[in-house]
Amino acid sequence: MTIGEYQRCRRCVMDTTDPLIEFDDQGVCNHCHEFDGLLGTQWFPNEEGKRKLDAMISRIKAEGKDKEYDSILGLSGGVDSTYLAMTIKDWGLRPLVVHVDAGWNTELAVANIERVVKHCGYDLHTHVVDWEELRDLHLAYLKAGIPNQDVPQDHVFFASLYHFATQNGIRTIFSGGNLATEGIFPKAWHGSAMDAINLRAIHREYGSRPLKSYTTIGFLTYYFWFPFVKKMRTVRPLNYMPYDKAAALEEMQQAFGYKPYDRKHGESLFTKLFQNYYLPTKFGYDKRLPHLSSMIASGQMTRDDALKTLEEPLYDPRDLETDITYCCKKLRISREEFEQMVHSPGRHHTDFPTWESRQRLAKETQRIIERLLGRRVSVYS
Repeated sequence: MTIGEYQRCRRCVMDTTDPLIEFDDQGVCNHCHEFDGLLGTQWFPNEEGKRKLDAMISRIKAEGKDKEYDSILGLSGGVDSTYLAMTIKDWGLRPLVVHVDAGWNTELAVANIERVVKHCGYDLHTHVVDWEELRDLHLAYLKAGIPNQDVPQDHVFFASLYHFATQNGIRTIFSGGNLATEGIFPKAWHGSAMDAINLRAIHREYGSRPLKSYTTIGFLTYYFWFPFVKKMRTVRPLNYMPYDKAAALEEMQQAFGYKPYDRKHGESLFTKLFQNYYLPTKFGYDKRLPHLSSMIASGQMTRDDALKTLEEPLYDPRDLETDITYCCKKLRISREEFEQMVHSPGRHHTDFPTWESRQRLAKETQRIIERLLGRRVSVYS
């Protein structure tokens, strides 16, 4: 569909709010074609995936023999990671469940975490991030005006998991991340949440206090030390099964009373406000587009149903007012300050130093190794 310069993919719902989107002669976007290429290379919702998954489980059991825990599971309380927690129990594995509390959990998220941990009989380790440092980093990112305001939460979440795993001799980290619901995402919208160079540059310019306890992970540690020296890997088992989000939700509701959120990533109050108010207001980005497009590409939703979903408002006005008020109070800023940061001209993460040149070199080295070995090589997964 084309209206003026605006165009939406005829197969999914991605549109020209992604400045790098491309369409073929039939009006199908590059994201759909790239998603098709994932089947059999990174996404295995079939018998091949079952074989790979069985081999993965056997390896983890062997590596974890005689240890208290054979793996770590990062748990946010969202559908994907919670369903994975329930599923891992059926595989006979012994994960330590780790939750990183960044101060924005909804009461519902806390309850869902408690429900699945109790249901599975897991041990839960909660790492509470120093709020004053995280608050200062949140404000630095808001003042910087870049799209991905979730980096302060996301970076400390993964960095804390990786450091905790290597410090305790655990080589496998389970992640609920999956291609079936997240395989499509416009790279132009923002960069890597793991880019500590970018994070420190933004904080150096706009922060007001040192980050003494906030956990970060540097480039060499992330790309070399942890995966090759410590032999640590992050695995995403949902990519090796026919993962259906609606079916997973129903199964969890019946098994232990899981309560769904009103939207994706609704377990975090900040993420809810950032994705559904800040991004569309400041940049015109609707995070529903890649999520719904992934669901279409993986066969979990029709395009017509996705278009109907997009007709729904991003926010109920009363909920929006409540969430903005809460956010301002927690960050200790005025409503005027918040709105000024939302409505000021946007900037891009590349306006600040990044690790992207190093990342390109690492990727090229990876491709050379893959050609020499004749197989795909992944740093973590």
